[in-house]
Amino acid sequence: MPKQDVPKKDITVRSVNAIRALAIDAIQKAGSGHPGLPLGAAPVGYTLFARTMRHNPKNPMWFNRDRYVQSAGHGSMLQYALLHLSGYPLTIDDLKKHRQLHSKTPGHPEVHHTEGVETTTGPLGQGLATAVGMALAEAHLAAKFNRPDFNIVDHYTYVIASDGDLMEGITAEASSFAGHLGLGKLIVLYDDNNISLDGPTKMSFTEDVLKRYEAYGWHISRIENNSSNDVNVIEQAINNAKQDSRPSIISVRSTIGYGAPKAGTQKVHGAALGAEDSVKTKANLDIDWPEFTVPKDVAANYAKVGKAGAKFEADWNKLFAKYTKKYPELASEFQRLLEGKLPADYAKDLPTFKVGEKLATRKASQIVLNALAKKVPELIGGSADLAESNYTDLEGEKSIEAGDYAGRIVRFGVREHAMAAAANGMSLHGGLRPFVATFLIFSDYLRPALRLGALMEQPVIYPFTHDSVALGGDGPTHQPISQLTALRAIPNVTVIRPADANETAQAWVFALEHDKGPTAMALSRQNLPNLEIPKGAVAKGGYILADSNGTPDVIVIATGSEVSSSLEAKKELDKAGIKTRVVSMPSTQLFDKQSAKYKESVLPSNVRNRVAVEAGATLGWYKYVGLDGVVIGLDRFGASGEGDELLKEFGFTAANIVKVIKKLKR
Repeated sequence: MPKQDVPKKDITVRSVNAIRALAIDAIQKAGSGHPGLPLGAAPVGYTLFARTMRHNPKNPMWFNRDRYVQSAGHGSMLQYALLHLSGYPLTIDDLKKHRQLHSKTPGHPEVHHTEGVETTTGPLGQGLATAVGMALAEAHLAAKFNRPDFNIVDHYTYVIASDGDLMEGITAEASSFAGHLGLGKLIVLYDDNNISLDGPTKMSFTEDVLKRYEAYGWHISRIENNSSNDVNVIEQAINNAKQDSRPSIISVRSTIGYGAPKAGTQKVHGAALGAEDSVKTKANLDIDWPEFTVPKDVAANYAKVGKAGAKFEADWNKLFAKYTKKYPELASEFQRLLEGKLPADYAKDLPTFKVGEKLATRKASQIVLNALAKKVPELIGGSADLAESNYTDLEGEKSIEAGDYAGRIVRFGVREHAMAAAANGMSLHGGLRPFVATFLIFSDYLRPALRLGALMEQPVIYPFTHDSVALGGDGPTHQPISQLTALRAIPNVTVIRPADANETAQAWVFALEHDKGPTAMALSRQNLPNLEIPKGAVAKGGYILADSNGTPDVIVIATGSEVSSSLEAKKELDKAGIKTRVVSMPSTQLFDKQSAKYKESVLPSNVRNRVAVEAGATLGWYKYVGLDGVVIGLDRFGASGEGDELLKEFGFTAANIVKVIKKLKR
């Protein structure tokens, strides 16, 4: 790689190369990492942080900041170097601990872990799809709160994406969705370097990306390789994108590992350069200062970012003060949303459901959701083209459409994966409480985004419907078996499978008040009897729904539709002289968090005859029934037929529960 043909003392060049230098040093010290993207995309990063974005390094959470999403999270040292140089609270010592335990500079950017990081990235495609949700949140809040001469919600979402990001299916879903809605404040800078981990992208990726995005309805432009180091060209391309009402993608034809001896090859993608090549790379780039240092002239140049950021925020604060005087009620509501506080008494008039009547829990969810939506205006969301089956439409509300973002119903289309990622972005943006729905079986389609949301502790609500084989004739392709167990295995995801409409109401209250991760509800298609549910029972995860006189001979633990079957079984068992306790266990995770004393009161250790009943995989239930217990579950695929017939076929009836318990008691 020849030396760069630019003036050595040019402050812009030196400032760009300071990014590269810190990336080289940190990755080399760590002994691992991804130097290719930071070296190649440094001019793009500099242009965004120093020339384009409105942000305040001294207050990383200032609301009206532009959002920066590095979808290519493997190149994290680009972001960390930019944060340090721009004045965010990230020190040289932090950079020296790159990829080390307990450091603020982990291998991939993590939100809430490093100030200035807007979202956790690394799984390719997730960042760009999350950014779509951020842009949607901005558009919705702007439509709701902005008034003439008072654009208090007015910011862009910028993304740096790699070839790998754009190969992922989730970006196709998300970009199609963004183009459909015309989210014009979303600008993607595509680091188009023609290299992936295995080698040249021509081995597997030869489509014309810009034509694809043009078909999505995006504004497109291209910066050729000979201009990819010219920040003026990059800045102009971004300014041109801002003039277009559509989302924009700018292809920057860069050189991966720019300046390194192995630049332009996969060899610089995912490994430290090595001591010798680090020295050569710095020589090629005229980096003549010691490692882990920043020249004074460069530091002074980056100091301008902080000064400009402070002014951006001060100007916005003045605008918001005037807005508060003119629109005090709107300002008060806006402030509440930003603080994440629920309205007072929001659940005061929550629907209750008459005991003995029957209602599908998906229908109960609709009733509760609509009651809550009237009190909680930040509730916003929809379904992946299943609103009529998931029952997620909000009464009296309109759908969000291109150019009209004031509605609260989001039509995601058949894009489950992008839907969940966008919900993460809406939640991360702030000011909204998103909910997104599909059939429980299709939680598999969105699982990577749900998992990432759990890692980020985002309180997205997932009302999954059609929760078991009881959905009937659609057959085994649509009947969930392992999905409940799989969701329960994800840390920070609270899974709730309500037994009836009243448990469903409590589940919604829990989901709204829970702010440390997603809540996934598993809701029935078929009608279930409404039960007498103690206040606050669902939040405990498991509780005694029907008890025996004295110490029980057997404990039946059930969830969802199997709770009512277990209650029917109890009647027969009581007649047979078998003292039976029925425990409703809507959430194993919440039950596990209770005190040892409470758990012992529900599941006393001296009662070893236990039966768990759930129309799903048995894996996980032996934790509660022990070696002497039995699990009535399903470890095979279902079948096509009427729901009641299938429940009988697979043993989820009162009669079979009685049979199993009588055999257990011998």
